[in-house]
Amino acid sequence: MFAGHFALAAAVKSRAPQVPLWALMLSTQLLDVAFVPFLLTGKETIETVEGAEGYGSSLIHADYTHSLVGALVLALLVGWLAGRRWGRKSGAIVAAVTMSHWVLDLVVHREDLPLLPGNAGDLPLLGLGLWQWPAASIVVELLLIVVGAAMYARSLLADRKRALRRATAAKGSARGNWAVWSGTSMGALLALSLIWDVAGPG
Repeated sequence: MFAGHFALAAAVKSRAPQVPLWALMLSTQLLDVAFVPFLLTGKETIETVEGAEGYGSSLIHADYTHSLVGALVLALLVGWLAGRRWGRKSGAIVAAVTMSHWVLDLVVHREDLPLLPGNAGDLPLLGLGLWQWPAASIVVELLLIVVGAAMYARSLLADRKRALRRATAAKGSARGNWAVWSGTSMGALLALSLIWDVAGPG
């Protein structure tokens, strides 16, 4: 779901132009960014499912960064920081995008997402397991990419059309083409990321 997370951020950017794209891209992957030091220190682990290969073949034991409460705390914290920088509305958007990572992971992950940090209380693990059906997972992620790239390109095109009031028709046409190419490039990069994910070792 690597590409799918970024596609969602691109879609949100089209509706929230006041939030920098880099902030949305970072927010949508913030749980995975936080996961890296936990993985390197052995606090969280990745386990390959026996008999499974390629796309979605791993159980991810991220009991802190990907717990429901842990994700909420991180989302609220980064949302508060973003709110101080770009305003309350932008902070709420950044918090929601951060939390969207956990929601999308809930859909695709096997049952490996805990409710409480460290899986305190040994409560049931969550995960709807869409990764068990790779074809369906790929279709869902492709839809996210197409919608996200299209919304991003459309928002850029709308911005350029507003600029026509101060530009010549020729310049406006070039800017419109630039918007389409930007959205297409975004979609192509995300599609390549999905291909790498599907063809990769895990």
